[in-house]
Amino acid sequence: MSTPTIVFVHGAFADATGSWDAIARTLIQRGYPVLAPANPLRGLRHDAQYLRAVLATVPGPVVLVGHSYGGAVITAAATGIDAVTALVYVAAFAPDQGESAGAIDEKFGGAAQHVTQARPLPGATDPQGPPNIELAIDPAQFHRVFAPDTDTDTAALLAATQRPLALAAMLEPVDTPAWRSLPTHYAIATRDQMIPTDGQRFMAARMNAATIEVPTGHLAMLGAPEAITGLVTAAATC
Repeated sequence: MSTPTIVFVHGAFADATGSWDAIARTLIQRGYPVLAPANPLRGLRHDAQYLRAVLATVPGPVVLVGHSYGGAVITAAATGIDAVTALVYVAAFAPDQGESAGAIDEKFGGAAQHVTQARPLPGATDPQGPPNIELAIDPAQFHRVFAPDTDTDTAALLAATQRPLALAAMLEPVDTPAWRSLPTHYAIATRDQMIPTDGQRFMAARMNAATIEVPTGHLAMLGAPEAITGLVTAAATC
């Protein structure tokens, strides 16, 4: 089998550069093709469709890696795509059929509902849907809850450049989860405040994922890049 392309999908309140630079650089040096598209963060179905369109341009096999909300996106997007050979979740949501990331967040008591700020999101409002708003983390809370494994200056930069998430993205359920038919791997961040460890362990066990635990906050790929790189390469070679 040819060397798979590693496709990284960032989560909410982040972008591809801040999330994946260190790991992507290492994998490129090791000869892996790497792609880290910008996740639109506008809605689960919308974001999954966008990722599917990106994957259609990638020749050969693909390993999908999702962080945080990006895990919900790869769960929804990879179903039925034969090129995808494995899924890797890094402190990420992995919803089941009919389940949303927001439902998991509520069940396990993540910090997002306490530290995010809402602002209007222009566009048509669905009277049957959620309010047309997007969420961003309060910059004063960002270092403590989202990026505790970074220094103060890095956390301030990440807070300033964070990309807000449409509320609808957290509330839309998954139809058919890709992890039911694909090998899965999970990195549990044991000091995570955004997705509590109990929730991560629950999702990893439910998927029967090959699992590692790292002593980091939510941005596990910044706090433990060697371990996350190892998990991704294991998924790519199994």
